[in-house]
Amino acid sequence: MPAPVQLPAVTARGPSVLAMGGLDAGDASVSSIVRVAGAHTAVIGQLPRALHDAAAATIAGASYFFGGGDAGATSDAILRIHPSGTTSAAGRLPVGASDVTAATIGPAAYIVGGYTGTVPLRSILSFTPGRGVRAVGEMPRPLRYPAVAAVGGVVLIAGGTSGVTARREVLRFDPRTGRVQRIAMLPSALTHAAGAALGGRFYVLGGRGAGLDTQRSAILAIDPSSGRITHAGHLPAALSDMSAASLADRIVTLGGRDASGQVHDEVWTLRGAR
Repeated sequence: MPAPVQLPAVTARGPSVLAMGGLDAGDASVSSIVRVAGAHTAVIGQLPRALHDAAAATIAGASYFFGGGDAGATSDAILRIHPSGTTSAAGRLPVGASDVTAATIGPAAYIVGGYTGTVPLRSILSFTPGRGVRAVGEMPRPLRYPAVAAVGGVVLIAGGTSGVTARREVLRFDPRTGRVQRIAMLPSALTHAAGAALGGRFYVLGGRGAGLDTQRSAILAIDPSSGRITHAGHLPAALSDMSAASLADRIVTLGGRDASGQVHDEVWTLRGAR
């Protein structure tokens, strides 16, 4: 990455990945829009304001940025990110929210949980370009910072926190029914992990426990149907607050924070995880 970053909003667009916003090494929000294509990274634009802990998703080839926060204030904006790096307004969330995550199924992105600045959220929202936002599901409890990905036509949600306590639940949201159910329990409580889909499985990468210095390197693979969890490998370093995106045959991870508090700028490509 051009600079160290934690928790940028990321989404795959074609053969590349977009990383937007996040926190820098000094815990300040950033506004850069970065394109990652193989080993090459480039700043291609700027968000209208510096934001962290936002979400991103690509729908029908177009990329969108949801929410985010900065200096105690949260954003309700939904932005379309154009190939040139410019942005335009595409809608609004029901409330301003940071700590959100998102995943795409078909013509819609699903925005999971978040934090208004005063209370955590348990909502699952659907955003369809041109049709706006609607509430489509509700989790058993509010969640911030879960690992999330869409696989097999459902959204899987792992770990997270509703305050300071990390969670172990793996939830499955089926947009066809609106039902949310618990399908598994992680080996240990986990929050601030990254999530991505590859080869029909949900991968949970890194993260930490409740403590700020309890980063993990484990990669877990979760079957979306059975909930079976297997260990699929390790990251090169123990990191939380990294972001991940799925390309056709690989997962790309960006940035993150280690147990010493150092913020990283590495881009890793993960292939062939079992």
